Amino acid sequence: MDLLSSIFVSIAGLWAGTINAVVGSGTLVTFPVLIALGITPVVASMSNAMGLVAGGAAGAFGYRRELKGRGRQLMRLLPASLLGGISGAWLLLHLPEEVFHYVAPVLIVLALLMVVFQPRLQVWVRTREENPEHAVRDKGHGILLVVLVYLAGVYGGYFVAAQGILLVGILGVFLTGTIQNANAMKNILVLGVNLVAAVSYVLLAFDRINWLVVLLIALSSSIGGLIGAKVGRRLPPAVLRAVILVLGLVALGFMIANLLK
Repeated sequence: MDLLSSIFVSIAGLWAGTINAVVGSGTLVTFPVLIALGITPVVASMSNAMGLVAGGAAGAFGYRRELKGRGRQLMRLLPASLLGGISGAWLLLHLPEEVFHYVAPVLIVLALLMVVFQPRLQVWVRTREENPEHAVRDKGHGILLVVLVYLAGVYGGYFVAAQGILLVGILGVFLTGTIQNANAMKNILVLGVNLVAAVSYVLLAFDRINWLVVLLIALSSSIGGLIGAKVGRRLPPAVLRAVILVLGLVALGFMIANLLK
């Protein structure tokens, strides 16, 4: 890889780390750049995912204040996310890639609807939980949340892009707090899934990893993650929701374009 190519990869990693901390879908920036530079899709996907782990860790660190008092919730959801990541990695090795290419756009649309209508959905969930008439029946909300986080982990382990958008939509509806709190928890859960994927690649496909790409994206996305956390934490809920919607639509357009090729 020459100097100019390294600069392009680093810029893409910086931007990806920034938007991953704010909402997710950074892979939609870095992956096309790697493909354009002539790196094969499988090598590009694995090397990109490994490099973005560092950016995810930086973004999670930047959002640490929004995690205060949520350790119990996080410890309940993290195993589901990790197990989902393992399941997704297994599916990646056994299912045709086309399966998720068709499912992914539908999931993104559902996630965006959840983000857009999050305030109303959250009020509806809270009202039912506080109503004695529904108290027993709606204990299932906690189980449903764990199942949905697991399924988001499966998606992330198989098809990395836009996993954060799914999680923000899910967490924003079912957890108390602001969308910023949901975003902070999303960063930890996504980081867990990406770590599972990275370990799998090292153990099962070490020779197919471009370590220079990993290094460049790791360094640049770490800086981007810190920048994204600093900016994202200051965004009003309505603005953050708008940013998620825009990036989600971009991700959706990217996926649909792939289907039409």
